[in-house]
Amino acid sequence: MKSPAFLPVLAAFSLLPWASRAANPTLLVEAGDFPRERAIVSFSPGDAKVHFLKDKNGNILPVQPEQSGKAWFVLPALGKGETATFETLNEGSWLSVPGIKKDGKKYAFKNASQTLMEFQAEPGELPREDIKPLYLRGGYLHPIRTLSGKTVTDDFPPNHIHHRGVWASWTKTEFEGRHPDFWNVGDGKGKVEFVSVDKTFDGPAFNGLVSKQRYVDLTAPEPKTALNETWEVRAYPPDPKGRFWMFDITAVQECATSKPLKLPEYRYGGIGFRGNRAWNGKDNTQFLTSEGETDRIKGQGTHARWCDISGLVDGERAGITIMCHPENFRAPQPMRLHPDEPFFNYAPQEAGPMEITPGKPYVMRYRFVVHDAAPDKELLERLWNDYAHPVAAKLQ
Repeated sequence: MKSPAFLPVLAAFSLLPWASRAANPTLLVEAGDFPRERAIVSFSPGDAKVHFLKDKNGNILPVQPEQSGKAWFVLPALGKGETATFETLNEGSWLSVPGIKKDGKKYAFKNASQTLMEFQAEPGELPREDIKPLYLRGGYLHPIRTLSGKTVTDDFPPNHIHHRGVWASWTKTEFEGRHPDFWNVGDGKGKVEFVSVDKTFDGPAFNGLVSKQRYVDLTAPEPKTALNETWEVRAYPPDPKGRFWMFDITAVQECATSKPLKLPEYRYGGIGFRGNRAWNGKDNTQFLTSEGETDRIKGQGTHARWCDISGLVDGERAGITIMCHPENFRAPQPMRLHPDEPFFNYAPQEAGPMEITPGKPYVMRYRFVVHDAAPDKELLERLWNDYAHPVAAKLQ
């Protein structure tokens, strides 16, 4: 397989003559306790305008600012315990080709001419005539593809029609004394509605979008919104060696009324993943957790920092790793590993009752590593460390 190009925003950039280089601050980067490769690094530029970084060998790295005041770049490599100093450059610009493209009711995450992932915004079309319209929904990711083009997700699987690639819902709930179910939508007790895509963004460190959804209680006398949800999805430049690409989901849920959404103890609910249909059957999906567990029965209900799900697609192995951020509630969260279907879910309520209360946003953070071939545990541990223990960077 050929090494992939970077996301389109990295295709080219232009450098203008640099003004007053000597006066520019430098950026000190510290690897810390872990070796780094292709790490996503942020720093606070303050009042400084930083468009590029220049290393000691003259290599130029583009920098992506964001409205929060942070700036981001991709660090090629840095050994454990090592430091690196970069000269900041405040002139020039990277030439951007959008990595996010709207295509009807979907938003495509592009890598050159390849679509790596699609976000289903407005509900699409039913794939079969025997499916009731109440199963339609938006606000989820499918298909998700590896760099070689293998699809690792499924949508409307026959044995679980409500499963949707990568999506979010809650199952067993209590709201205002009622019990809506936002997951098993076939019961007609609840649903998650797509509201809007508020913005898209492109850059050399990541591209993505921000969407809004709402959780509607259908057991009330009139449909009533219990939760408002915001997703931010960020996709990062593919690994130049062709091993993987990554994206993050940060989901924020807030009560829509003065009443909480109570979540009794239950074995699934939250962020869910449904694997390729070819992985159906207990022997067709392989699981690997950060704790080394490969038995899906023994792994059920255990806690792990990450879990990989893989199987054969067109005769070759492909998979996806889901990483649970250490700041998540009850991290590392308990997991739902389905005994004979390609389904995975981090389910914090499996460890006991919880609730989402007014005035206290509930935040879910997960990183997804999409890969060809069997999972590389050493590589996944390094990527986990980058996610959980970010590289330190500070202007001097």
